[in-house]
Amino acid sequence: MNDKKRPLLMIGVVCEMFNIHPQTLRLYEKEGLLHPQRIGGSRHYSQDDLERIRMILNLTKELGVNRAGVDIILRMRGRFEALHREMEQMMDYLETDIRKEFRKRIHDVFQEEE
Repeated sequence: MNDKKRPLLMIGVVCEMFNIHPQTLRLYEKEGLLHPQRIGGSRHYSQDDLERIRMILNLTKELGVNRAGVDIILRMRGRFEALHREMEQMMDYLETDIRKEFRKRIHDVFQEEE
C-alpha cells in the first residue's frame, strides 16, 4: 500500500490537528468528500486524507466555497490528476518508442554503408 494511503490517525487526533469538531469530518464523509478507512469500526485517516481535509477547509473557510462547490472542485482535481498520469504514461511510451525507432534507423544506416 502506498505510504500516503496508509491509515495513520484516528478522528480525535485529526480534529485536534485542524481545530475542528469530529462531526465536521463525519459530515464530510457522509457527503462523499472524504473516505477514511475503517479499522475495527473507527475511522483512520491517511496522509492523503489529511491533504484532502486541508484542501476542503481552505476552500470552505478561506475562500468561502460551499460544500457542493468543494465536491465539484475535488472531482475536477481528481480527473485532472488522472489525465496528468495518463499523459505522463503516454509520454514515457512515446519516448521509449521514439528511442527504439531512432536506434533502428541508426542501425539501418550503418548496415547500408557496409
